[in-house]
Amino acid sequence: MIDRDARWQDVGRFIREQRESARITLRKLSDLAGISNPYLSQIERGLRKPSAEILQQIAKALSISAETLYVRAGILDAREGDGDVVQAILSCERLTEAQKQALLRVYQSFVHENGGTEAEDQKDGAPAA
Repeated sequence: MIDRDARWQDVGRFIREQRESARITLRKLSDLAGISNPYLSQIERGLRKPSAEILQQIAKALSISAETLYVRAGILDAREGDGDVVQAILSCERLTEAQKQALLRVYQSFVHENGGTEAEDQKDGAPAA
């Protein structure tokens, strides 16, 4: 299951990059997310496989979309119809993680504005219209 382990390392790396770009310490993020400092450290190093609930708490603390973490972790497939957009943004090597998140938030706000479903409206990190 090397692919699965690599996926969790990618999730951990992504969380660390988001935390660092937000200039939040590990301790502060663990407080904001309501999880222990050692557990968060293990998640960032890819040693732990957090539940969807823990990923949601981390996403909320980082002010990013929980869906982004779910897709990266393989918990959720990208939504049909916009998966290509989300995957293109996430896989672009010329953008920083902060730029990717900004683009995803703009995209999600447009989807919401154009009649996104109620389930989409309830995602953490989705901007209010």
